[in-house]
Amino acid sequence: MEERTKELLRRFANADRVALSRILSMVENGHPDSPMILDNLYPRTGKALRVGLTGPPGAGKSTLAEKLASEMRKRSFKVGIVAVDPTSPFSGGALLGDRVRMNAVSMDEGVFIRSMASRGSTGGVAWKTLEVCEVLDAFGLDRIMVETVGVGQSELEVADAAHATVVVLVPESGDGVQAMKAGLMEIGDIFVINKSDREGAEIARKTVESALELKRAENGWRPPVLCTAALEGTGVKELYEKIEERLELLVSSGSIERRRRECVSSKISGILKARILENEWERAQLSKLVERETARVLSGKTTPYKAVDGLLKDMR
Repeated sequence: MEERTKELLRRFANADRVALSRILSMVENGHPDSPMILDNLYPRTGKALRVGLTGPPGAGKSTLAEKLASEMRKRSFKVGIVAVDPTSPFSGGALLGDRVRMNAVSMDEGVFIRSMASRGSTGGVAWKTLEVCEVLDAFGLDRIMVETVGVGQSELEVADAAHATVVVLVPESGDGVQAMKAGLMEIGDIFVINKSDREGAEIARKTVESALELKRAENGWRPPVLCTAALEGTGVKELYEKIEERLELLVSSGSIERRRRECVSSKISGILKARILENEWERAQLSKLVERETARVLSGKTTPYKAVDGLLKDMR
């Protein structure tokens, strides 16, 4: 580990927000020291509770995140907001629009906002997002909100990053059947019809409630459907209270521990597969073999599937 990285970790331990930002950048960009950073910080994790905010673009997720952060700060919680923005087609980085929209809490020392790129993840939650959440957890934050891009069916990924998931819809989002087709009904713990000052909000709420009747209650929890108008702050306190109620139920029922176990198991598997692939790639010089098989496929001598079968057989 570089001496510079060790100094950053020392400053991080002293609650230095600049050190936190630099460590997050190193982790997000895959710096060579990032595995050692995460290994060093991991014993400090496991205390923060994560809330996912997902739903279609333009539903007001950023505004809701800002208002919820204000409610959390009233209870003296330290809050992190991870806003997963679409990846810029030019720089590969995040567009950083969410940080601009959260002026009310952006200067609060008890709130840390991080915009990061989705890196092409169709669900808006990349593997790196989970690692960013771990760093924020290790920094001592109490609540971490993960706001996703909101592109449809693959929003199922948000469930892996959050303990409680809030699905944000608007009166124009369409009926509950369409929402269910998008997979949002599957993952939502709480549903919100935002911008409820618009026409059709009550109809949308009833439609979603009707669709949710098909969803089985989990540990006695049936997802509520709330109405908010985030710009005016209407209904935000009620939403916050429902989120805390959901989190408390997860803690008391032991569900959070089960989720943590599943997350750790998945993480170990993912790291192991990546390391094995990396080592095998270097040892067997698979890149050259792939080039050879590519030529054979293009010449019509084999197919991609038979080529992979042959490579795996040669490696055994």
